[in-house]
Amino acid sequence: MEFKGYETFQFTRRDRILTATIDSGDAVNSVDARLHRDLARVFYDLGSDPDSDVIVLASANKAFCAGGNIDWFQALIDDQRKFEHVVSEAKRIVFSMLELEKPIICRLNGAAAGLGATIALLCDVVVASEKAQIGDPHTRMGLVAGDGGAVIWPQLVGFNKAKELLMTGEMLKAAEAQRIGLVNYVVPPEELDAKVYGLAEQLVHGATKAIRWTKTVANIPLREIAQKTMDASLAYELATNASADHQEAVNAFREKRAPKFTGR
Repeated sequence: MEFKGYETFQFTRRDRILTATIDSGDAVNSVDARLHRDLARVFYDLGSDPDSDVIVLASANKAFCAGGNIDWFQALIDDQRKFEHVVSEAKRIVFSMLELEKPIICRLNGAAAGLGATIALLCDVVVASEKAQIGDPHTRMGLVAGDGGAVIWPQLVGFNKAKELLMTGEMLKAAEAQRIGLVNYVVPPEELDAKVYGLAEQLVHGATKAIRWTKTVANIPLREIAQKTMDASLAYELATNASADHQEAVNAFREKRAPKFTGR
């Protein structure tokens, strides 16, 4: 299968292991309209590819995916109708990952924030570099963590810890993320590929149907949670997109200062 029309992904093959590499064109793979659009279709295409059994989700740049691009944030504030399209794409990203039967290994080489953290954690195994960080700073930008963080974080670390981390937007170092159960492995950067592709080789030489359908069964509760919560969480995020606090956070980021939130 050929992967056509992608602006922000590269695809490489190693036997029946398919690596999908995020490459948005900037050093931190910030999410803009192009990357968001590609994320909304890539996991469906990966699932349909007849020549692969295991997926590695990777990054071409120093960060894995550092969350929303500030210019994109402003564009969504200026035209609220654009956010309605983002809502539709956001649901496809989450559901396509949870419905993909092939195992997905996240090669977490650097920072994963916001949506970047969500797509990392929705993978089945996360292998992190010691230099990686992960967190969901939506609230620091005056936004509800509506694009999947509220679905996956509580399932991995428990409700109270997840609420603390989602409300504060704290970024965690890889070792702490492993300690609380967010990531499976933490390795030195020079050992990252060996660990990722060692696991991929183990899975690709296993009983393919048994592995795929074990994942499918394990994901049933996650799919149910997503079905129950995504519409509400994205509606709340849409509401905060129009808030004064979100605009203040965008302004503060541009002006390199701390935001002054007013609760409006």
